[in-house]
Amino acid sequence: MQNGFPKDFRWGTATSAYQVEGATTEDGRGPSIWDTFAATPGKIKDGSNGLVADDHYHRYKEDVALMKGLGATVYRFSIAWPRVFPDGGKTPNPKGLAFYDRLVDELLQAGIQPYATLYHWDLPQALQDRGGWESRETAQAFGDYAGYVAGKLGDRVKHFFTLNETSAFVELGHGAGVWAPGLTLPPGRLNQVRHHAVLAHGLGVQAIRANAKAGTEIGIADNILNTIPAIETPANIAAAEKALRELNAAYLTVILEGRYTDAYLAAAGADAPKFTQEDLKTISTPLDFVGLNVYTPNNYVLASDDPKGYSIVPVPESFPKMASNWLTIGPEALYWAPKLAAKVWGVKSIYITENGTSGADKIDASGAINDLDRIMYLRNYLTQLQRATAEGVPVHGYFLWSLLDNFEWADGYATRFGLVHVDYATQKRTPKLSASFYREVIAKNAVA
Repeated sequence: MQNGFPKDFRWGTATSAYQVEGATTEDGRGPSIWDTFAATPGKIKDGSNGLVADDHYHRYKEDVALMKGLGATVYRFSIAWPRVFPDGGKTPNPKGLAFYDRLVDELLQAGIQPYATLYHWDLPQALQDRGGWESRETAQAFGDYAGYVAGKLGDRVKHFFTLNETSAFVELGHGAGVWAPGLTLPPGRLNQVRHHAVLAHGLGVQAIRANAKAGTEIGIADNILNTIPAIETPANIAAAEKALRELNAAYLTVILEGRYTDAYLAAAGADAPKFTQEDLKTISTPLDFVGLNVYTPNNYVLASDDPKGYSIVPVPESFPKMASNWLTIGPEALYWAPKLAAKVWGVKSIYITENGTSGADKIDASGAINDLDRIMYLRNYLTQLQRATAEGVPVHGYFLWSLLDNFEWADGYATRFGLVHVDYATQKRTPKLSASFYREVIAKNAVA
């Protein structure tokens, strides 16, 4: 294995607007579906909300200084759609956009390149009231919003992500109902939501291209359902490639191939989404890079005589987990996810747009947070990523989730993912031991 990562590898952290900004009623911001959902009794485990969160809206300079202290050269953040278009319509809110002007300028002054995500789940409530992602209007509104932001920030922001984790906000928000907007749709309507989401992505790519400066790079941040050969044999690797296409049929496959797989449409039957060939052409508008969010090993695969050519081996309960019960440990996911994405879809530029873990995060008598659990997780995952880049897999950067402890969606504030501890009563930031670990990785451009 080569010693370390490629010399131009980009190291950074990631956050999202609703999880860190707070200031949800300031400077003309309109309500989002997460404001509504969090205000509904019983939806958030600890009864909390994002009204204050990390107060990043007012403390962004302090937070940029923390990034700089890590040695980070890139930062992935999201723009709150309801700050820019409070009613989800065509009338922009200059004060809302002005915050991102200030943030981008602060980042650039610190030598950190901004990577902006346009949708990290905070849909304007006004659009939800008009049908939300069940309506084709929302996809079109996203295109308008993406083009407007690209035109305003594209002189300084050179990298844009359209959507974050499309399947997460679709499946958990519209199928399981455990995230905003809290719907449990029947299969046909859920498939149409899936289609409108990927259509929004395509319309967003086209709008950014039309409004940003030449040379702007555009991608998506996808929580790919990764597939891992249970044993590394040629047959199992080939099976994992087949599984990757099919398990991501409604999302990354249609985005990168411009068609829904025959198996996906056949399985959906009468509930298949309604679409046109023009839709598919829009959805598959060429990208400059693909972002992959990787936390757990989703699927271990074996070759099979089954017509689909693979079988999924269930992950046993005995597998180790982190502080969050869903966060099964499988470092090899960070090797196979980018490796197979590059092979199956011919992706030439990949970023790991999220990877990280919740932790126990106990504060000791001296005030330190010695989060060895997070260091263990990061060391093992980054070693597997280093293995991938050593083999020539085209991963160009890594964004650790997350810079700060924050509002962790339906879990509220009890679950902590940050390199930096946040005391929510005082907003005091305290770097954890893992921040020192990550600083060393960045400085060496290698995992020892």
